This record gives sequence, structure tokens and C-alpha cells, in this order.
Amino acid sequence: MSDRLKEMCKSLRLAYVADIYERVPFEDPSQYLEALFQQEFDLRDTAKGERLIKKARFMNNKELDSFQWGDQVKFPPQIDRGDLESLRFISRKENVILTGSPGTGKTHIATGLGRNACRKGYEVRFYRVADLVDQLEKAWSEGKLQWFRNKFKKVDLVILDEMGYIPFSKDGAELLFQLVTDWYEQKSLIITSNLEFSQWNRIFVDARLTAALVDRVIHHAHILSFTGDSYRVTHALSNYPS
Repeated sequence: MSDRLKEMCKSLRLAYVADIYERVPFEDPSQYLEALFQQEFDLRDTAKGERLIKKARFMNNKELDSFQWGDQVKFPPQIDRGDLESLRFISRKENVILTGSPGTGKTHIATGLGRNACRKGYEVRFYRVADLVDQLEKAWSEGKLQWFRNKFKKVDLVILDEMGYIPFSKDGAELLFQLVTDWYEQKSLIITSNLEFSQWNRIFVDARLTAALVDRVIHHAHILSFTGDSYRVTHALSNYPS
């Protein structure tokens, strides 16, 4: 491609045409241009998805297609695996709650759903809950709480991982409650927890605050239960010499 054509592509903000135009099959001018521009769109979408994945700050690279679905995942009546993977719950601003013992695949599913959401153009943020509360308390102490809350205005899906592993201070619990209240019916949440809702008062000291938080979280929510043994323990035992 000539330098002149490269400059024209740059001026038109066609980021990929200069690299792919020779690889597109030519049958007639109309077909060629349609195929060329479709590849430009597809590559733009792929690049955008990768940028959104980077911004989401996932803790690992787990994908849905590597998860071994089985009887250990119990779906509620109103949703099945296909509905979950379609991500329609995000456009409906519904929540997904994944509860069960550690090591049963909750974070794997949450991460896989989040990564696919990024590829569909959704803004996603991933937090371990303890880390989020630490950041909230820091922002509050520095007088930057509103600035921190504003960071989520354009976010479509927030993933809160490991709810219940570490109890919060009273201030931390109240700050998290404020944030969840901001998000109520405005965006979707995916929450993973090893505790049943009746046990959340272990981490949120105030019983009334716990009840109010649970009420907001489970309204418009799909609750999936994970049973069975830990994958990590099972894998470790299978590699242990007999």
C-alpha cells in the first residue's frame, strides 16, 4: 500500500484496512468493500473488548468455555445456563448471586461472564470485596469519597468477589452499603460468597444494615448455588502419590 493510501486510511480513522485489504477475497467491488469494512468493524470490536477487559482488572484469565459444568451448579427456575451466558441480565439491570463452598467455581464463572461482557461492549469492574472496602475507607479518609463513587457512573456490571471472607469495620460496612445503594436498579452486580444470606450479619455488624443490603442485592436477582468438593482440593489430591 502506498504512503498516500496509508495517510488516507489514517485520516478516515480506518485502523485496520491498511493491514487487511490484501487478504479480503474479491468477487465484485460491492462485495469487497462490504467484507473489508466488516473486518474493520470486527477488529475494532475485538480491540475494544480487550481494552475493557484490561480496565475491568480481573484477577485471572478464566473463561466460561473452560468451566466444567455439572450437577454442582443449581440454577433457579427463572434462568438457565443459556440465559446466564447470553448476559441479558445486564441489560435488565439484574443481579447474579453465586453462593457455595470455596473452590467450587464461583469466581471462575463470575470472571468468565465478566470477560464476555467486556467483549460485548459493557463496562465492567472486578473487585475482591475486602479490597473495595479498603479503597472506600481510604477515599473517605482523604475526602475523595464522592470522586470514588463517581467512577462507577458509566459502569454496567460490577463483580464483587469473596463477600464474606473478611468481616468489615462499621465504617467499611456503611460505605459499602452506600455504594450498593448507588447501584441499586442502575447497574448489574455479580456477587460470589461462601455464606448464605442469613449469615451475612457476620461481616456486616449492624443487623438492620445487613437486612437492608440483602434486600437490595436479592431484589431482581438470580441466585445460583454451588455444591460439591473444592476443585483445588480435588486436583491436589489427584496429583498426590498414593
